[in-house]
Amino acid sequence: MNQIIYLLRHGETEFNTQGRYQGVLDSPLTDVGMAQVRQNADMLKSLIGNPNEWKIISSPLGRALKSTEIICEAIGYDVKNVEKENRLTEVDVGDWAGLTTNEIEKSWPSLLQNSDVYNWYFNVPNGESYDAVVGRLTDWFASIKHEPKVIAVSHGLTGRILRGIYAGLEKENALKLEVAQDVFFKLSNKMIHRISLDFDDFY
Repeated sequence: MNQIIYLLRHGETEFNTQGRYQGVLDSPLTDVGMAQVRQNADMLKSLIGNPNEWKIISSPLGRALKSTEIICEAIGYDVKNVEKENRLTEVDVGDWAGLTTNEIEKSWPSLLQNSDVYNWYFNVPNGESYDAVVGRLTDWFASIKHEPKVIAVSHGLTGRILRGIYAGLEKENALKLEVAQDVFFKLSNKMIHRISLDFDDFY
């Protein structure tokens, strides 16, 4: 079986525009965010054929579910058939949820030492470890291995790690993957295909 997974991120949220880390908190999609999702959904519709041949799975967080609703409306899929999947939830950033980088730097300066913009999420007090995230996402991949066609709606950091697992990347490389909200990805045959209005790319 040649499995195909389309992996999408939710659209821009109010917290995104404020530079706040969301983690498992939520904030509404902006007008720009809803437009991003519609754009992605239109591109997705042109690729998938009959939408009812696909299994749509979404993170249970509000920003992902709202994005999934927009996608379902655009492609002609009954939103009641969407499967909510806790393993696709965003990485829990613990005590840093809702804070900006500047606020974090002021309160936890020592935790940012010997770190960088890509891996510092995993220094957070009461947050989720990288290995824990890899564990739940690896379990999710195993749970869908017999599903030939999957559309998954998730998050920025979680999406990076999902693609890293799929491509067999080391942590430092997985965390540097793109997290734009106006593109999405096709995972098939151990290759990752970037889909956008501008151009496609493989890695």
